[in-house]
Amino acid sequence: MPSVLQKLSARHRIDSYILVMFLAAAAGILLFLKLGSEILEGDSFAIDRYLLQCLRRSSDSAIPIGPAWLRSAMVDISALGGINLLTLITLLASGYLLAARKQVTALFLPISIAAGAAMSALFKIEYARPRPDIVKHLVEVSSASFPSGHAMNSAIVYLTVGALLARAEQAPRVRIYIISVAICLTLAIGSSRIYLGVHWPSDVVAGWCVGASWAAMALLIAHRLPGARAGVGPESLSGSSVYLSNRDHES
Repeated sequence: MPSVLQKLSARHRIDSYILVMFLAAAAGILLFLKLGSEILEGDSFAIDRYLLQCLRRSSDSAIPIGPAWLRSAMVDISALGGINLLTLITLLASGYLLAARKQVTALFLPISIAAGAAMSALFKIEYARPRPDIVKHLVEVSSASFPSGHAMNSAIVYLTVGALLARAEQAPRVRIYIISVAICLTLAIGSSRIYLGVHWPSDVVAGWCVGASWAAMALLIAHRLPGARAGVGPESLSGSSVYLSNRDHES
């Protein structure tokens, strides 16, 4: 009887997890569509200008606030969301999944991330929002502003990879740590783009929304892929706990 109850409890947690992920994805998409609609209509956000100006010295808008090392640090943090590094991380994560005998998920991961990156490029072409012109850009940029590619792509990669790695861990503290690192990286990269003056804050928020939504949907699909339940994951971890508990009683 205890084993049956534990299995039902695990099933309930998984169903709740799927529901929460779906609702989060829907909320993110809704907010993105709202922002996109305003931008297509040519509306501007006063908060965008205010926040960008707050990050520059009042005497000279070309100089960011904070010590000199902060600018260098923001450039380095921004590079964590670059396409080259994100591609490398995706390939390394896929290699890990292959080593863990998760061939289907290993193939699905780069495909989903590449599709998300392509969607980001299409959004930029569709909205064609100019980059901020009220402050000096501290790094070179060439594409359109909305949504932030760094914010969106880093959300897709770090959140998806972080969630998949967290599923491979039994210890709750480790799983929380991995997810927390993924979220912090995503937030730091997006914030750095605002500090560097190359994105309006609404660009970054939109990138976070659609990127996190894409990651949530990718995880829902990954959970249903063939063989996803056979390895590491909530159900297998629950099953392992039941098995170990039964062995303890037998011994």
